[in-house]
Amino acid sequence: MSTEQYSPDENRPSSNAEDMPPPPPSTPAPEAETPPPAPASPSPVQASSTPIKDKKLLVGILAIVLGSLGIHKFILGYQKEGIIMCVIGVIGWFICGIPTLAMWIIGLIEGIGYLTKTDEEFENTYIIGRKPWF
Repeated sequence: MSTEQYSPDENRPSSNAEDMPPPPPSTPAPEAETPPPAPASPSPVQASSTPIKDKKLLVGILAIVLGSLGIHKFILGYQKEGIIMCVIGVIGWFICGIPTLAMWIIGLIEGIGYLTKTDEEFENTYIIGRKPWF
């Protein structure tokens, strides 16, 4: 393969560098795309503001339906209170059900309280304020 080119005026090869067209522009090698920087972690209020309505509904329904087991307390992050309700609720089954009934009534009251509060009141009272009972 010859690197010589024919000049437009003549039919003979020209080896003059001035007559040669410029080389095609070189394309830079594609660079690996870097992922965008991770957003700064949101503040606790921002992080919890989106799912508040869903959490409020879930906790309220669980408190009404399964209040004697204290599952709603665990979802809100109150482990100690959840364990207390769960232990009393389970042991209550062996003691004529009266303690279980008491825990269910507490769960019913709390569930109605959760569902009747506005999203802001719920967040301020139970998420930010960390009020564990009623």
